[in-house]
Amino acid sequence: MDYRLWTMDYGLTNKNSQLLTTNYQLNKTKQMNTREEQLKAFDRLLTIMDELREQCPWDRKQTMESLRYLTVEETYELSDAILENDLTEVKKELGDLMLHMVFYSKIASETNDFDIADVLHGVCEKLIKRHPHIYGDVKVTSEEDIKRNWEQLKLKEGNHSVLAGVPKSLPAMVKAFRIQEKVRGVGFDWEDKSQVWEKVEEELQEFKEEFNVEANISIDQAKAEKEFGDILFALINYARFIDIEPEAALERTNKKFIKRFTYLEAQAQKKGKKLADMTLAEMDVFWEEAKKME
Repeated sequence: MDYRLWTMDYGLTNKNSQLLTTNYQLNKTKQMNTREEQLKAFDRLLTIMDELREQCPWDRKQTMESLRYLTVEETYELSDAILENDLTEVKKELGDLMLHMVFYSKIASETNDFDIADVLHGVCEKLIKRHPHIYGDVKVTSEEDIKRNWEQLKLKEGNHSVLAGVPKSLPAMVKAFRIQEKVRGVGFDWEDKSQVWEKVEEELQEFKEEFNVEANISIDQAKAEKEFGDILFALINYARFIDIEPEAALERTNKKFIKRFTYLEAQAQKKGKKLADMTLAEMDVFWEEAKKME
């Protein structure tokens, strides 16, 4: 396939065609697959999906609902691989997710709702419409301009709220981050990170005054949960201002803790001790050893 003809067929401008062709040539120097080989690989996946859906009892009985939780699992596995910077696993998990996208499209095609071509053309059209600074005559000077245009275009497309596109089932921390990003796109945001940190300190002080941790008294659990949520929301907002992705940051800390604790368990076992029988000071010795090994 002539790559230049492919770009012209899909309505790309000369400038963008040249950019894509340049990227394609760079990939060839790295011995990456040609566009023709990529398309053949995708066609192979479509063919296999057709065969499995027709011949395999398990694949034949699947529905969108039955695949949903598996897709969520695969997405988290991809996230793990990215955090571990394991590109071999990233490639594997991307393949699993690609299979799922093809699977959903195949199921929908059986009821004449849509097929994979409709899916791909749909996302292509969306990308072109939402990048008027590339495919139109809109001028932008910064990434912030692009984000503002993106949110405004989504409203014009029929979204009744800037926040309408935030999935209800997102994990709370990711949802908070996305909410803050989206309202920033329409100008609802703090002007400076120092203001955000003041808000963090304010929420911490309110929590401390309301729920004195030193006093051994019962607290209003519902109110404490609400105030603690405010602290987390403010911290996530500050993370956004200093370009930290809070979900990834917390997950890295989780992994670090697991690694240290696993070391502690292993060392205790070597010495014939049970953690339940050890003092905190004894366990802390192994904990500090684990920290030094990082």
